[in-house]
Order: sequence, then structure tokens, then C-alpha cells
Amino acid sequence: MSRVLVVEDEPQLARALEISLRARGYETDVAPDGRTALQLASVLPPDAVLLDLGLPDMSGIQVMKALRAWSRAPVLVVSARSTSDEKVAALDAGADDYITKPFAMEELLARLRAATRRADPDSCSDGTAVVTANGFTLDLPAKKAQRDGNDIRLTPTEWHLLEVLTRNRGRLVSRRQLLQEVWGPAHRTQSNYLRVHMAHLRRKLEADPAHPRSLITVPGMGYRFEV
Repeated sequence: MSRVLVVEDEPQLARALEISLRARGYETDVAPDGRTALQLASVLPPDAVLLDLGLPDMSGIQVMKALRAWSRAPVLVVSARSTSDEKVAALDAGADDYITKPFAMEELLARLRAATRRADPDSCSDGTAVVTANGFTLDLPAKKAQRDGNDIRLTPTEWHLLEVLTRNRGRLVSRRQLLQEVWGPAHRTQSNYLRVHMAHLRRKLEADPAHPRSLITVPGMGYRFEV
């Protein structure tokens, strides 16, 4: 059973989320502010986090950065802020998905299921053991990455992107295919998701992110993984 941490300062919405999640079998913890959220997460590590950005004591971005220092749990931002810049900022800070209020509960639950599948080591692996590329190594089943002998922390979404790309190594993978496989059909046009996460992967894995040798962009079409 998955444990979900809901970080939401609006009591009615927090209660609605808690009821819906528990009804579907999720163990659910609720925090009305950032400090409580971090304390709960340290005692009861979540498998996924639903995170509001507008909290009374600190920003959701600060909470997410603190979580990302030690947790790989997928973080789904749930916010009334809807501009592209705000979405990109949240993705840059480590969010795996961004859901704009108001939302349909079934859509949120579907995105939560997709996020937890991405985080499951057994749900996405295609049996490829270890991939060695230009200066870095990926152990896909174990979810371990190293560059120049140093461990690299990757988020569940970054791992899922790599799994799709390495499964198709040497071949073009379209933006539409990546968005559908990693985020689901509802995100097939959200190219900003791909740009942000691919930029993160290059910074973490490529020796020269500005001139990548493995995570190759095919302009206007998609991406290709080269070894």
C-alpha cells in the first residue's frame, strides 16, 4: 500500500483529498504547512507527495527542495498558479507533475497512479541491466546512476525518461511518445515538461551539458540516446 503526504493549507480541500485517497486504499498523511510536512515526511516517508505551493510558513518550492535532498518520492504540485513560468519553476525545483486548481479528482488520482508507477523499480524496467555511456553508468533495475565514479541522484520521472530512451537507444523517440509513455496521454502536448527534465538529466549525467554526447535533441522531433 502506498503512503501519500498531502501538503495543503485549505482545510476543505485537504479533507476531500484525504477522504478520496483513503477510499482508494492509500495511507494518507495531511500537513497544513511546510514545517509539519517535513516533520511528517521524516517520520513516515511518503511514496508520493501532493504539494500546494502557497503555504503559510514557507513556499512549496522550499518544501520540495528540502524533500529532494533525501527523498526520491514523486512530488505532484497541486496549485492555483497556472502560468507557464510557475510550472517550469516547479519542475525545475524537482516536481514530477503539475496539477492546476480547480481539478477533477479522477484526473488527479490518475496522475498519482502514473507517478507511483514511475517510481516503482519493477514497473518500468525492460530487463536491461546496466547501460554504460559517455562517462556515466545506469543500473536501471537498481535505480543507481554514477558519473565518473560518483553516485548521481535521479528522480522517478528522470529514471522513466532514461528507461524509454535507453530501450530505444540509437533511435529517435518522438516528443509525443516520450510524453505519453512517461506522463500519460493527457500530457502529449506539454513539451515544456520534456525540456525541463532533459535539461536536468544533461546537467547530472553529461560531462558538457551544452554539448551532450548521449542525450541528443533532434530539433522539432524528439530525442535520441547514444552510447
